[in-house]
Amino acid sequence: MKPIKSNRRSTGIQRIDLAYAKLASSHVARDINRDVVLELIRTRQPVSRADLARISGLQPSTVSAIAEQLIEEKWVTEGAAAKRPRGRRPTLLSLNGNMVILVADIRPNQAIAAVIDLNGRFLERQTLPLVADPERGVQVLIDCMKRMLANHAERSVEGIGLSLPGRVDPMKQTLILSPNLPWSGYDIKGAIEKEIALQVEMDNAANACLLSELWFGRMNGIRDAALVTISEGVGTAILANGLLVTGRAGLAGEFGHIPLDPSGPKCSCGRSGCWEVYASSRAALKYFAELRPSDARLTIFELINLAENEDADAITALNRQASFLGKGLRMITTALSPEVILLTGGLTSSWSRFGPLVEAELAESMLGTTPPRIEVTADVELARLRGAAALVLQRHSGAKRSMTDERKAKAVRARKSRAAAPGASGSVAAKPNRRKDGVRFATRP
Repeated sequence: MKPIKSNRRSTGIQRIDLAYAKLASSHVARDINRDVVLELIRTRQPVSRADLARISGLQPSTVSAIAEQLIEEKWVTEGAAAKRPRGRRPTLLSLNGNMVILVADIRPNQAIAAVIDLNGRFLERQTLPLVADPERGVQVLIDCMKRMLANHAERSVEGIGLSLPGRVDPMKQTLILSPNLPWSGYDIKGAIEKEIALQVEMDNAANACLLSELWFGRMNGIRDAALVTISEGVGTAILANGLLVTGRAGLAGEFGHIPLDPSGPKCSCGRSGCWEVYASSRAALKYFAELRPSDARLTIFELINLAENEDADAITALNRQASFLGKGLRMITTALSPEVILLTGGLTSSWSRFGPLVEAELAESMLGTTPPRIEVTADVELARLRGAAALVLQRHSGAKRSMTDERKAKAVRARKSRAAAPGASGSVAAKPNRRKDGVRFATRP
């Protein structure tokens, strides 16, 4: 059976990455259908198998087989029987409230660890101080996660998701660029998996927040968007034609390190005058410290609180940050022309006051069209944590998992092919790239 197409407008499906249907493997087709069924259960729970078949367009036998697999893997549970005026009463399916994900939002000076269930509900949350040394910092996080696992020993844990203030190579799962956190090159994933027997998934904080919006948010029908995180730095995630764009080595979207003024202040990335230097939360605190050196040790939320209480210096500092934020958004609209720009972090907690300035700055220099819609994400402080959970949900369910398995299989076949080449020591005839059921794998370029 061919996988059904995702119709985001009519079904409410919010999953991304269903483009892996290009692979001809029947396993992948089955997993894509599985993703669709899982997503429909999540958005319409509790729901019967018959309703899933009707909504998805899949055969009832296919839906039943997928449902049994999801129940066996503990993603889904059966609940009460639905009331019907006549006929058989179907059993309703819901996400397994007993399955949880261990997550952490890692920042330059602290980490927030949490336990989240499949519906995005927080069962426990702790804030930890972090040190610059990666080995010590990761160990602090590991110790906290072990305590959380002990606190929820009765639950099934699917994996660990990490949101990081830097770029993560999607293939190697290593932190390769992190100007504000000196952990680049350290094997964070390996260190955690060595002590905790769970698979770790990592990504940039902006990508994680965008995934959070796709899984738990309000992105129905939106196929072209950008999400900007405003914290110690400025990060960007890109959704293009319904797909999350990561680029080579996961480095796509580093608008925060494009210079607005090459003669400006030094940036943590080593260059000068980057957008991040002017529009981050650190920039706002720097502006305030220049105006009032005696109160230089504030947090960004304390600064925003001062502004809400009509402190003139705080308002001036945040107005300046807002102006530069709008200037930088021009780069995003010119390069990507998104339908919507999502903002999260810092300044957005007082958007009614500072948002109009950002929007006016952006609208001032649009190229022949109206500005994209700007929206502030819900649950500003929790977006990164929910995004870390979405990483695990996305990567541990069907299509993405099959893509990874197929890539591994392809590498094995390539090694066998090289070994079987003429002149190779002990070479044997290479077998065709075919499974026992006769389905030939297609390979991506």
